[in-house]
Amino acid sequence: MINANNIFVKYGDRLLLDYVSFVIAERDKVGLVGRNGAGKSTLLKIIAGHMSPHDGKVVRPSHSTLGFLHQEMTLPKGKTVINETLTAFDEVRQLEKRIAEMNEEMATRTDYESDSYTQLLEEFSEANERFQLLGGQTMEADAERVLTGLGFKPSDMERLTDEFSGGWQMRIELAKMLLQRPDYLLLDEPTNHLDIESIIWLERFLRDYQGAVIVISHDKEFLNNVTTRTVEVELGKVFDYKAPYKDFVALREERREKQRQAYENQQRVIAEKERTINRFMAKANKTKMAQSMQKQLDKMERIEVDDADTAAMHLRFPPAPRSGQVVMEAKDLTKKYGELLVLNKVDLKLDRGDRVAFVGQNGQGKTTLAKIIVNNLTLTEGELQLGHNVQIGYYAQNQSDSLHAKLTVLETMEAAAPAELRTQVRNILGAFMFSGEDVEKKVSVLSGGERARLALACLLLHPFNLLVLDEPTNHLDIISKEALQDYDGTLIVVSHDREFLAGLTNRTIEFRDRKLHDHIGDVNAFLKKRELDNMRAVEMTPSTNKNTKTSNGKAEAPPKKELSYEERKRMQRAINKAEKRVGKLEEEIEALETRMADPEFYQSEEAAEVTKQHAQKQQELEEAIEEWEMAQLELMEYE
Repeated sequence: MINANNIFVKYGDRLLLDYVSFVIAERDKVGLVGRNGAGKSTLLKIIAGHMSPHDGKVVRPSHSTLGFLHQEMTLPKGKTVINETLTAFDEVRQLEKRIAEMNEEMATRTDYESDSYTQLLEEFSEANERFQLLGGQTMEADAERVLTGLGFKPSDMERLTDEFSGGWQMRIELAKMLLQRPDYLLLDEPTNHLDIESIIWLERFLRDYQGAVIVISHDKEFLNNVTTRTVEVELGKVFDYKAPYKDFVALREERREKQRQAYENQQRVIAEKERTINRFMAKANKTKMAQSMQKQLDKMERIEVDDADTAAMHLRFPPAPRSGQVVMEAKDLTKKYGELLVLNKVDLKLDRGDRVAFVGQNGQGKTTLAKIIVNNLTLTEGELQLGHNVQIGYYAQNQSDSLHAKLTVLETMEAAAPAELRTQVRNILGAFMFSGEDVEKKVSVLSGGERARLALACLLLHPFNLLVLDEPTNHLDIISKEALQDYDGTLIVVSHDREFLAGLTNRTIEFRDRKLHDHIGDVNAFLKKRELDNMRAVEMTPSTNKNTKTSNGKAEAPPKKELSYEERKRMQRAINKAEKRVGKLEEEIEALETRMADPEFYQSEEAAEVTKQHAQKQQELEEAIEEWEMAQLELMEYE
């Protein structure tokens, strides 16, 4: 078991973990929960040995193994997906080599009665047992099975890892970790880059996992389906509940209520004893008795009520400048990536004050349309017009990736702030829970939640009247729903979080079969109309197949289209063009970042313009990578 003893972490005047202790048993399935910045990721890093506490220690058996999936993992370049995944079996391959050596040695030796030969036999037996336990006979099949479960196609196996985005590379790291079968598996937001099918596959895998699992996740349903124990980090303390997340919330309130009642009862007892002591002290013949009672009272162990973490962002959206009545109108909008049709002649009109939820399966075009609206992607056919005086605020799924890792929190905000707000930057950061020494932290050391808060703070430095949010709840409490309800502009939210969407929007647009299906009302009204129980049911609903039917009534797959030489050349040219564009943009971004790394850069006149160029190039790079992926996808569809 893992034994964490008196773990203490403090940064400046900020107490993160206040001598906390707990034990993780060999088969525990633990959900680690708490507000952003509470110390969850820090605690996970300490358990993993990636970080040392300021005091205390973590002890685990010397022979045990541990895997840690965190948010800053990078893959080496130049390997195929399957070969990189098979590095998970390095120990197996070493065992295989040693077993072969021992086989050869046993074939030539004749000293069967010697002690060294007996030792060799014992080592051979142990190595074979370990080889079988680690899946030596089936490692390639196991690797393909896990990769498939995490969303990779057979045609992906021989592609280079370099060709995949960060989210897909994270899936490869996760696959390697699952295949290694460590005794303790630590996962920090594993579902952030997974689609619903992969999340459900991972839930099943982890439920049957033979080792211990400790997971941080914003996905409450994932926690409910995987964990049987919940450890809450709050105000430097940890509270342990032998229950999954759905029961933890009620148990936490029950604990606090019992604690409040015990405290109030004790206060009544103390008040009564103090009154008695005061009466006795006034009488000479009872002074000794009063002094004795006072000593007993002083020795009484006082009950304290645990503080609740009420710290929150003081989030206020800037007043929305008045736009025209029609905020945005799209007619016959079509989006293709090569031959892959994502949106087919869709119409959409938004009036001032509309509050719209985009829902549906992954890959149906929700994020694509959001990017087209904010001008991060170009449409293929049709038209899209923004209304009079429309000013857009856009919070992307990976918004925090645009932050410069080498800058501090304060430098990041100063670079993003217009001149008239420069003097208010520290106050604004305070409202986003960055105070004191926090503002001097480098972006590179911030947790995922802290980066998301900083990215949001940068966004709110400028007024807008059309706010587009793409999966804003990927960090649990990043955006206050109450603040969004007070926002007086037009709102588009791409999300699969029913609890977050409930009551927030007045229109729900479902993306299905390359079309938009418009429903009046919030997400609950939409689910009731569609007779679905939850958002997972929406995301798992198969698209209507309009192909021909076989005699048994099942849809018949269309015949595979054979690619001509010219078509294949055209696709390859598109891939090569996108690759060159990605390479060129990466070089330009690296040159800009070299200039921005100079400490004197932010005092120069060019700082604002260069920072703007950097952000623009990052957007262009994201678009180029997406075009490259779609070009690859188009080719694979035919292969």
